[in-house]
Amino acid sequence: MKNGVDCYITLPSAEALGVSGHRLHIIEPLRQFDVGDFSILPFPVQHDVPGVGYLIVHRPTGSRLLFATDTYYIHNRFDKLNFILIECNYCKDILYQNIEAGLIPAGMKDRLLQSHFELENVKRFLQANVSADTRLIVLLHLSDGNSNAERMVREITELTGIETVVAEPGEIELDLFPF
Repeated sequence: MKNGVDCYITLPSAEALGVSGHRLHIIEPLRQFDVGDFSILPFPVQHDVPGVGYLIVHRPTGSRLLFATDTYYIHNRFDKLNFILIECNYCKDILYQNIEAGLIPAGMKDRLLQSHFELENVKRFLQANVSADTRLIVLLHLSDGNSNAERMVREITELTGIETVVAEPGEIELDLFPF
């Protein structure tokens, strides 16, 4: 906001961060808003603090992108998603091995289980939401020590038949044209 960029945020997040100003726009779950050529629908996600994911529609092309992170479960189903950018934080078996090996405090287990998307839960979400329209799945927010990127990509690609990649710093080309 200090650099002249409009920011869109839920009221609980704005209050928690102590931010305000004319560039701050308060959004509400399930209340659509527009920014330029994009129509955005925030939807509630399950996390240890309130949050939202986003269904973003690029009106000129009709492209539909889902973005969800900081969640362990999404109740909603979405039709005709072209791009899915979704948290895939950890593999449960790796987490339990790390706890048994003393690499992760046992007290962290419950927080992880109740705040981050585990591989098998992501796969169930994708089974319910991937369609013939889906062109790319991007995995976000992988745990440094409790995930296996190659395994996650392989298992999700095998399950969905859709190109799957892990987010890396930089930009992702979504190839909106031709559509």
